[in-house]
Amino acid sequence: MRELDIHATAEQVYDHVAAEHPSISKATVYRNLGQMVEAGELINIGNFYGAAHYDHNCHKHCHFACDECKRIFDVSDCLPPDLYGRIASMDGHEIRGHNLSFNGLCRDCKAKAG
Repeated sequence: MRELDIHATAEQVYDHVAAEHPSISKATVYRNLGQMVEAGELINIGNFYGAAHYDHNCHKHCHFACDECKRIFDVSDCLPPDLYGRIASMDGHEIRGHNLSFNGLCRDCKAKAG
């Protein structure tokens, strides 16, 4: 995941690993991604453009998905620092994570569109 340095899908991870280890199965990649999510080493940031994407950046942050080039970007500091506490104190919820994303045109695609 770190070598890819993108918010990769399981297919992208498989393609990357299979280039060096052609005997690896897709099931192995899916299983390992799931185990890494369970261990807190990755987060499944949800489905974008028909596939689940994974992030090795596990600190609290949001994502921006470009509708044109389909890249996904980290958006840091988009949540007020006290948001988790405010939500938890409203009804006694226990927050274990969040998945907040925005979509539109990234800076590069916006510039190309004029």
